[in-house]
Amino acid sequence: MRSGEAMEQGLRDCCRSIRIGKILIQSDEEMQRAKVYYAKFPPDIYRRKVLLMYPILSTGNTVIEAVKVLVEHGVQPSVIILLSLFSTPHGELGLSSSLESCQIYHPGIPFLMTDVHLVLPTCSGRKYVRTD
Repeated sequence: MRSGEAMEQGLRDCCRSIRIGKILIQSDEEMQRAKVYYAKFPPDIYRRKVLLMYPILSTGNTVIEAVKVLVEHGVQPSVIILLSLFSTPHGELGLSSSLESCQIYHPGIPFLMTDVHLVLPTCSGRKYVRTD
């Protein structure tokens, strides 16, 4: 299951008739770049408000790339609503400077700081929240 799919079932439970598109983006950790591998949207996406769900925001590179793909499909940035559950200060700064016309919502719970750096530990592609 990809990260956005973790939020999908809750959305479907609340909004049964919602149209859902998919974007598959992989991040290259060494280059700090995101690459789009797959994108499929409803044909009339350019006429809709878009809820972009991204649960764990580290650098913001993946979300910025997702917004670029949406804009390429005719979506105006002003109708994109980003919903994130956790974010790093670095990710928030990157988004605020790049996506100033998008609406960004998250509960204001930053990642817990680790002793090494500001990003949560990653293991086999999964990110975990430390609860001491």
